[in-house]
Parts: sequence; C-alpha cells; structure tokens
Amino acid sequence: MKRLLLAALVSFAASAAHAFPVTVDSCGQALTFDAAPKRAVVHDINMAKMAFALGLQPQMVGVTGISGWYKLDDAFREEQGAIPELAPKYPTLENLVAVEPDFFFAGWYYGMKPGGDVTPETLAPHGIKTLVLTESCVHLDKARPAASMDLLYGDMEKLGVIFDRKTEADALIEGWKTELAGIEAKVAANDGTRVFLYDSGDDKPFTAGKFAIPTAMISAAGGVNIMADMETSWGTTDWETVAMRNPQFLVLLDYQTDTGYRKLLDFLKSHPAMKETDAVKNERFVALRYEELTPGPDNIAAIGKIARALHPEAF
Repeated sequence: MKRLLLAALVSFAASAAHAFPVTVDSCGQALTFDAAPKRAVVHDINMAKMAFALGLQPQMVGVTGISGWYKLDDAFREEQGAIPELAPKYPTLENLVAVEPDFFFAGWYYGMKPGGDVTPETLAPHGIKTLVLTESCVHLDKARPAASMDLLYGDMEKLGVIFDRKTEADALIEGWKTELAGIEAKVAANDGTRVFLYDSGDDKPFTAGKFAIPTAMISAAGGVNIMADMETSWGTTDWETVAMRNPQFLVLLDYQTDTGYRKLLDFLKSHPAMKETDAVKNERFVALRYEELTPGPDNIAAIGKIARALHPEAF
C-alpha cells in the first residue's frame, strides 16, 4: 500500500511539474501563462536559435530582426523553414499585431526600446505576452548581478517552462554545463589574459561591459574582460581607456561575412594608440559571429573557440 501511495505521489508530482498555469520572471515582473503559447514571434538570431533548439517552430508564426543585420547560413535557414520574417530589423507594433501572436521573445535593444513603439506594455492590450531577454534587463534595472552563464541557462529554462518543454530545456542546459566544465578544467591554470571585445565604432569603440554575456564567456575561457567594470551590458567607451589597459587578446565581432573582422583589425593597426597594444602588435585575436556573443545556443562552442585561441597549449 505504501509503495502504491508513493508511486501515486511521484506520478502526481511529475504531472504537476508540467501543469499550467506557470509563472516565470521577466525582468522582475511575474509573467503567467495558462497554456503554452500557440502563436509566438521571436526577435533576433540568437533568440531564434534558442527557440529552434527547443523545437518550437510549430508554435512560431514569425521572426524579426534577422536578415537586416546578419549573413545567414544554410543551417539557420533550414531550421527557420517556412516561418516568415515579419521585419528585417526592429519590428513595428503593426508588424506584430498583423499575425495575431500571443507571445513575443525579445529584449531591450534586442527588438524593443524603452518608451518605444514595441514594449511589453504596448503589446499587452493585444493579448501578447512578452518574455524579456534577461541580459537586457539592466537597461531598466541597474541593480542586476554581473554577467554569468545563467543569462543563457535561465532564459532557456524559462522557455522550457512556458512551452512545456522543460525536460528538453533541462537536457540542453546540462549538456552545455558538462561541455563548459571540460573547457574550464583545461584553462583553470591559465586565467588572467587581458581581453578586449571590439564590436564596432571608430570614434568610440562599442564593446561588452559588466552585464553582457561575453564577460562571463571570456572568464570561462581563461581571460579577463578589460571593460568588465563598465556599468552596462553593451555600450561605448573611449580608445584611451582601452589602450591604457593594454589588452593582450582581442575578440572581434563579425556581423556579415567570414572575413569582416579584417576591417576591425586593420583599423586597430592604424590607430595611434591601439597599434601599440600587445594584442594588436602580436595579432592575437579570435573572430566570432554576433549569435556566438549574445545569449544563445552558440555560446558554449564560442567559449571553446576563445579558450583555444587564448591558450592553445591547453588543448
């Protein structure tokens, strides 16, 4: 009898774990779902890949903010399939409402701007619930913890809960953690290399600060982001500060082509201050794509690329 009762309780607990309603945190706001969304729109290539990793394509009626910014490979196009792109860059309210979605996954400056046309508040009257990318929450809430890989793990877990794919999400996260642990074990004795991420900008460099996931990625790869004290996620600094901190290694962001990073490197070689830094003089760098440096499934492999370039002797 006790065994039967225990089995019944276990069965009930398992079913309850997938029961609706469910509530997740979205930048400090409780977001409750009575059922899994059926008409989702996802912004940006990194968040689209998060959705694809969970097999959410049947529940997606659109993506936004992809072809206007990035060169897409065949693998992404295959995963996207017949899902239409509603806007090549930032969507308008009309773009979204036209397809009658019930869910939008985006972030601040990842498809939405504070006070803009598209926000959780402007979408709510149309029956659209918005999950905000956690990395972007700092733009409205400065009291956020510094970047960690939980920026990826947490949002994947939330998607799993919202879409009743928690088992799949947990499996992905555990696989990533195992892979990352293997990388970190190899570079544990080699940390401390000074790293600068160069996204874009001539007059002022656009880079990753304290709250952007590349800071956590660089740390996991055995380096230190020299701009980790910059109190934002992504933002601008000045060349004098970067040169004074003398980076030993560069992460160059390549948006559109596999060789676009050459323009960034050539600029650094011609810059009067940056050309004297160790990283530029020794041409120590790795080039990574946007979706590798924003929260998404490509982060772990990207950490491996950084680690191998930083510490080839460890691999």
